[in-house]
Amino acid sequence: MPLKKILFKPGVNRENTRYTNEGGWYVSDKVHFRQGTPEKIGGWQRISGATFLGVCRSLWNWVTLAALNLIGVGTNLKFYIEKGGAYYDITPLRYQTDAPVSLSNQFDTTSGSAVVNVNDTAHGLTTGDVALFSGASAVGGFTADMINTYHTVTVTGVDDYTITMPAAATSTVTGGGGASVSATYYRYNYTLSNPFTATLNSSVITVAHTAHGCVTGDFVTFTTPSGLGGNITATVLTGEFQLTVVSANSYTITVGATANATDVSGSPGGGSVTAQYQINVGPSYQVPLTGWGGGPWGSGTWGNGVSSTVDLRIWSQMNFGEDLIYAPRDGNIFYWDATDGVTQRGMNVSLMYGASDVPTSQRLIFVSDTSRFVFAFGCNDYGSFVQDTMLIRWSDQESVTNWTPAATNQAGSVRLSHGSEIVGVVQTRQEIVVFTDSSVYSLQYLGAPVVWGVQLLGDNISILSQNAVMVASGKVYWMGVDKFYVYDGRIQTLRCDLRNHIFSDINMSQNLQVFSGTSEGFNEVWWYYCSANSTTVDKYVVYNYAEDVWYYGSLARTAWLDSGLRDYPVAATYTYNLVNHEQGVDDNETGTTLPITATISSSEFDIDDGHNFGFIWRILPDITFRGSEGASTPQVTMTLAPMQNSGSGVNSPASVGGVDNATVSRVAVATIEEFTGQVYIRVRGRQLIFTCESSQIGTQWQLGAPRIDIKPDGRRGNT
Repeated sequence: MPLKKILFKPGVNRENTRYTNEGGWYVSDKVHFRQGTPEKIGGWQRISGATFLGVCRSLWNWVTLAALNLIGVGTNLKFYIEKGGAYYDITPLRYQTDAPVSLSNQFDTTSGSAVVNVNDTAHGLTTGDVALFSGASAVGGFTADMINTYHTVTVTGVDDYTITMPAAATSTVTGGGGASVSATYYRYNYTLSNPFTATLNSSVITVAHTAHGCVTGDFVTFTTPSGLGGNITATVLTGEFQLTVVSANSYTITVGATANATDVSGSPGGGSVTAQYQINVGPSYQVPLTGWGGGPWGSGTWGNGVSSTVDLRIWSQMNFGEDLIYAPRDGNIFYWDATDGVTQRGMNVSLMYGASDVPTSQRLIFVSDTSRFVFAFGCNDYGSFVQDTMLIRWSDQESVTNWTPAATNQAGSVRLSHGSEIVGVVQTRQEIVVFTDSSVYSLQYLGAPVVWGVQLLGDNISILSQNAVMVASGKVYWMGVDKFYVYDGRIQTLRCDLRNHIFSDINMSQNLQVFSGTSEGFNEVWWYYCSANSTTVDKYVVYNYAEDVWYYGSLARTAWLDSGLRDYPVAATYTYNLVNHEQGVDDNETGTTLPITATISSSEFDIDDGHNFGFIWRILPDITFRGSEGASTPQVTMTLAPMQNSGSGVNSPASVGGVDNATVSRVAVATIEEFTGQVYIRVRGRQLIFTCESSQIGTQWQLGAPRIDIKPDGRRGNT
C-alpha cells in the first residue's frame, strides 16, 4: 500500500458516534486550531506573587487620566483594584442610619469658599460619615436645593464639622443660618463598649454587638481598643478580622495570641472600640437550601421547608470616565473616584452629594458608552424598596447621582414584559442588548422625551448567566440552557458540534458560574462551566468564529478579561490570583513552572476501506515545534490505537510484540527546523484512532499531516 496521509477536518465533533465522524477530531484538551490544524494553546503566567481574598467573578480594565492601567477585581468576599500586580481593597463599608436631629440656623458660610461649617453639639460623627439635610432655606448664596441633599462630612471638633458645596458662597454668614433643618446621619463607624470576651488558652475572641447584621465571613476592622490585660493586647485586637456569627448579637474573631487567665478575668473588656464593617459577603457558589428555613416564612407546609437557592456573589462594574461604578448582585451601587487613589474605598452612590432616587438594589449595572447614562437592570422603582427584576432605570445623562425623571433631565425607566428577570446585558455598536430569562431586547438611545426605546428581538430564548454572553467581531454570542446563540442583527441558533457533549455534562444548579470571554488573537469565544459532578468551574468549550469550528477541554478559571489595554488575556484562578494567558508555553499559575498537558485525538478511521486488516510499521511525522522554549528537547507522543472493527473497542494489548506509539522530538534548531524523519511502530487492525499529546515543559507544537506506512495483513472480510 502507498503511504497514507493523516489529515483531519478542523475542529472537534462529538455529535454522533466516533466512527461516523471519520475524518475528524473527537477528543481535545488545551489545543486550538490555526489554519485548520491543531496546536497546543499558549501558557499562562501569574501577574505577580500577590493574591486576593475570595473567588473572583468579575474583571474590568480601564485607564485613568493619569495613565494608570487598572483592573477591577470583584470576589465573593471583597472588591479590589489591581495596579502593577498589587491588589488594593476598596470594598465598601456598611453604614448605620441615625434618627433625624433638628438643627436651627447652624450653617456658617464664607464668601468665596465652598466649605460650610455646621454646628451640632456632640454630633459623634467621624470624617467620612454622611449627613442628609432637609427643610433648609438658602444661606450664603447657596440655594435650598444645594443644601438639602447628601454631604460627606469632615469633622473639625466635637461640636462642629464641615461640608463642601459644589460652588463657592457669595456672602459670609456667621452665627448660623439655614433656618430649621432636619439632619439624618449615616455613620460608617460603630462604637462598641467593652465588647471582647476571651476564653482561656484560646485565640478565639467573642465580640458582643447587638443586632450586628453580619453573616459569617464578613470583615470588621477595630480601632482604638484597649487590651484585656494579658496576651490579648490592644495591638492584637487592632486591625481587620474575618468573623464567624454566633448569634444575632455576637460573633467571634480569631486573633494572633492565646488568652491567659488575666485576659479571661479582664473580659468583657476592650474599652470604647470603633468598629467598621464591610458590606456583607456572598457565597462563592450557588447554595441549594432544602428543608426548614429553605424558603421564606410560610412558603412550605408546617415542618417541611421548600427548596431554594442562594445566588453566588457576582459584581457588575464599568468605568465612568476615569472613575469606577460597581455593584454586587441585588445590592447597592458604589462609586470609586480615581482622584482619591487606590487606598480609598468606594462610596455608596445613594449617599453622594446630589443623590436622588438612586436604586438601592439591582441585578446588574451598566454604563452606555458615548451617551454616558448609568443603567440599573432589575432594580427597585422610584419611591419603593421592592426589587423589580424586570425593571430598567437610568440616570440623567452624564450623572451618576440623579435618577429622578424631570422635564429638565433625561432620567427615566422602562419595564420589560417578556420573562421573569433580567439576566445579562452587552453593548454593541448601535444598541444595548438586554437578555431576560426567556427573551432578548434591543435598547437604543432616541433622545428626549422617550430617551431610551425598547424593541423585542426574540422570544423563547434562554441564557445561562449574567456572564455567559460576549461580543466578538461585531456579533453577540451566548450560551443558553441547551444550545448556543448568535446575534448579528437577527438571532440564530449557533451550529455546535459539541452540543450533546457539553449539555449532557454540565451542572445546571451552578449555572450562574458560567462565564465567557474572547481570545481575539485566535478568533475565539470561550465558555467556562461546571461539569455535572462539580460545584467549581472545571470545563471549557471554544468556538472559533473565523474557522467555524469547536473544541473543548478542562481548565479551572473563575473570570476572564480580554482587553486591548493589556498585552495578554487575563483570567482569575482558584489560587486567588490573576494570570496572563498566551504568555509563554507553560503553567506558571503559582510561580512554579509546570508542563501543560495538551492532547488531540481523532475519530476512528479505516485502514484502506476498513475491509482488510492492515499492518502499520512506521509513521512519518509532520509537526512543527516553533515557539518552544527552554533548553529541554520539545517532544510529543503520537499514538495509533487499532481496532478489529468500529464496535470492538481498542485492541488490548494494542500491538503484540511491538508498540503503538512513538515519541517525536525536535533534534535541531536552525533557520529551517529539522525534525524526526520516521519512527517505527507495530500496529494491526481495521480501524485506527490517532492521538498527539505533549506534557513536557517548554514544548509548543502545531500538527501537520503525518503519514503512516501500511502493509496488507490477511484476514479478509468478516473473519
